[in-house]
Amino acid sequence: MADTEDESKLGPTIAIDHARFRRVEIDMFTRMVAEDCMTHQCTMVDTHTLKLDACCQYGCDVDVGERDQILAKAADIAPLLRAEVAGKPWFTGEEVVDADYPSGRVVRTAVWNDGCLFLAHDLRGCAIHRASIEKSWDLHGVKPNICRLFPLTYWADTLAVADEYPEYSCAHGGGVSLYRFARTDLGAIFGADLVAAMDAAEAKILAKRLTVVA
Repeated sequence: MADTEDESKLGPTIAIDHARFRRVEIDMFTRMVAEDCMTHQCTMVDTHTLKLDACCQYGCDVDVGERDQILAKAADIAPLLRAEVAGKPWFTGEEVVDADYPSGRVVRTAVWNDGCLFLAHDLRGCAIHRASIEKSWDLHGVKPNICRLFPLTYWADTLAVADEYPEYSCAHGGGVSLYRFARTDLGAIFGADLVAAMDAAEAKILAKRLTVVA
């Protein structure tokens, strides 16, 4: 994921009744994404070049609490990583202040071979996620929230579509709505009250869209 979101690119929004988030971008209810990342053959839209796991190519921001939990699971994650990255640091050293994250501080995952270092294993996808499945532990609080939510993102009181989402082929071949794709993780991270508020907003948008079509 890119390291910043450009609010000037934010499309029309709808208000929601939630303690933290007050508005959400309407496109997340109407735009689609491929339903299964692990079977989708990712390509870059501009160049038509194959780039599997394209959304992870830049690395990602990680709350320092998540970083500490990832390091606590190092014994499960490290054996999955390729020999080429053994001994390489997993994160950039500098902590950056960011009020949108629970601890208020973030670091960034290292990038290796044009992708997040945690892609450097013998299968597709994130090694953190893979380790959670293979070792039967809950990835909540370990796999970065920003990764779990993509292609959605957030800042301050706003939930939005990630700026880079249209750059990838998963955005252009049908599937499920961006909201439905991320709905379970939104609930796990922010609670059932956010899902209820989002469901209500979704119903309003889809009802209006059907009325227009009719």
